[in-house]
Amino acid sequence: MNNGVQKVFLTHYQTYCNKYNPSEVQNRAAYAIMRCKSTALGYNLSICEDCGHQQIHHNSCRNRNCPSCQAVLKEIWIDSRKSEVIGASYFHVVFTVPFELNHLIYANQKILYSLMHRCIADTLLELAADKKYLGAVPGIIQVLHTWGQELNFHPHIHCIITGAGLTKAKQFHKGSDHFFIPVQVLSRKFRGKFLAGLQSLYEMNQLVFPRNQRSYKNTYEWNTFRNSLYRKEWIPHIKETFNGFGNAIEYLGRYTHRIAISNSRIVEITDQTVTFTAKDYRTGEAKEVTLTGVEFIRRFLTHVLPSGFQKIRNYGFLNNRCKSANLKLISKLTGKQLFKSAYTGMKMEELLLAVWDINIHICPACGCEHLMHAGRVLPMLN
Repeated sequence: MNNGVQKVFLTHYQTYCNKYNPSEVQNRAAYAIMRCKSTALGYNLSICEDCGHQQIHHNSCRNRNCPSCQAVLKEIWIDSRKSEVIGASYFHVVFTVPFELNHLIYANQKILYSLMHRCIADTLLELAADKKYLGAVPGIIQVLHTWGQELNFHPHIHCIITGAGLTKAKQFHKGSDHFFIPVQVLSRKFRGKFLAGLQSLYEMNQLVFPRNQRSYKNTYEWNTFRNSLYRKEWIPHIKETFNGFGNAIEYLGRYTHRIAISNSRIVEITDQTVTFTAKDYRTGEAKEVTLTGVEFIRRFLTHVLPSGFQKIRNYGFLNNRCKSANLKLISKLTGKQLFKSAYTGMKMEELLLAVWDINIHICPACGCEHLMHAGRVLPMLN
């Protein structure tokens, strides 16, 4: 049975390609979604040793844009991160940029998504180091999202920040249970860093300008545009505060492997249109949105990230180069053992049983536990 997003692509992708020219990475994502859990990717065969029942398990595409392939990856990621949780308050902050930057960011995805990541991290680390706020280096996990509820292009970064960290003297310092940096200070620091970085890229001729912004190649037009962005308030959103040993990583797991739209939000697919639910930000209530199938795919594919782009990044004491040593030090200083990963080294069948209580050896026909893997069937080559 096709899932919702897969069915949209199977129904409308060829028409979309007749109108638009998808990039290589977009085309790869589209075909992965259309082939996921179908005979095109082959399947695994199991046979019950008692009754002879045969069970076919079609292979997944494992593409990071496929809504059917994120659940297992999310659970593995969450489990791996549990060993990095410390005993402190955690804060969820969302950074956005003015919508006037959207076209420019989309035309320069790799460098400007990276600039967003870097400037947010630099902002948080610089301010956190100030004794007025925390006086220590916190741990930061950042996740890039590029969509709004209606699949519109809306680049923003979710940050989970520890309310404690390591001082220059390598001591563990814990802040209050309230977010330690005033929002206005955070906003202006990020705005200044991002626009300074953007200016450097402009001066080095590293920016590609979309058709509707080509006038910005003119220095006067560019300066006018940049100054208008300086005059805007870039307000980060402080979403939630929670305890680290409680649900910090499970909470973040909602965001790490989320894609632009889930299958559950799709209400109806016709030969012409796709209807899905979306949250109305003004009222907070759910509403239905109907788009042509081609427009749905166009919007969906704008959220396919550049090949190899790392959307989840760690900073502060969670920086990958020194994370292990920092966590061991924090554990020693606080006298609290870190959690251990439970799923490391597990086979997929063991993971399914541990997380979802699914035993793939139980025969659905006779109920015995003798459904044995008989082999893998590869897809036919054209």
